[in-house]
Amino acid sequence: MNSNTILFGLYPYLAMLVCLIGCWVRYDREQYSWKAGSSQVLRTRGMRLASNAFHVGILFILAGHIVGLLLPESVYHHVISTPNKQLLAMVSGGLFGVLCFVGMTMLIYRRFTDQRVRASSSFSDNLVLILLYIQLILGLSTIYASSQHLDGSVMVMLANWAQYLVLFRPFEAAASIAPVALVYKLHVFLGMTIFLIFPFTRLVHIISGVTAPVKYLLRNYQIVRQKRA
Repeated sequence: MNSNTILFGLYPYLAMLVCLIGCWVRYDREQYSWKAGSSQVLRTRGMRLASNAFHVGILFILAGHIVGLLLPESVYHHVISTPNKQLLAMVSGGLFGVLCFVGMTMLIYRRFTDQRVRASSSFSDNLVLILLYIQLILGLSTIYASSQHLDGSVMVMLANWAQYLVLFRPFEAAASIAPVALVYKLHVFLGMTIFLIFPFTRLVHIISGVTAPVKYLLRNYQIVRQKRA
C-alpha cells in the first residue's frame, strides 16, 4: 500500500470518522462550548465588513465544492459541458475566493494585532484561522493550475475521487487523484485535516447554523392555556 492510497484513500475516512464521533461526543458532553465564540464585542470597527466578506465567500465556495465534486458527469452534461463547467468554477470560485480572502485577511490582522482580541483567543482559534487561510490560498492557486488545462480533465479526476469515496471505493479514489498536480493534493489533504480537527474548534457552530432552522420547523407545538382568574 503506497502513500497515495493512505493519504487519499484511507485518510479521508479517518478524518470523517473523527469528525462525526468528535462532534457527537462534544455536543453530548460539552454543549456550553458549542458556540462561535465571537469577539465582536471586544472591537466592532471593521468587523461587520470583514465577517460578511468572509462568510459570504466561504459559504459560496463550500456550496460550489459540494456541487462540483459530487454531481456526476451524466447529470450536468445535460446543462453544461465539462470545459465550460470548469471555466464557470474558475470564474465564480475566483470571485468569491477573493472576497473571502479579503475578509479573512482583515480578520487575521484584527486577531493578531488587537491586544484584547488576541488575549481572548485560544490556540485552536488561531490555528483554525491560519489553516483556513492557507487552504484558501491553495484553493486560489489551483485556479492558475486549472488555466493550464481547460479541457476539464483534472476536474473530472477530482470529482471521481470524491464520488468514489462516497461509494466506499477508497482504492479507486486514490487511483483517480494520483495523476493530479501537487497543489490539488495539498488542497485536498489540508481540507481533510480541517475535517479532522473540526470537532475540537469553534467550527462546530456551522452545524448549528444548518440544523437550528430544521429543528425549529420540526419542533412540537407549545400548548398555551389562559390563566383563569
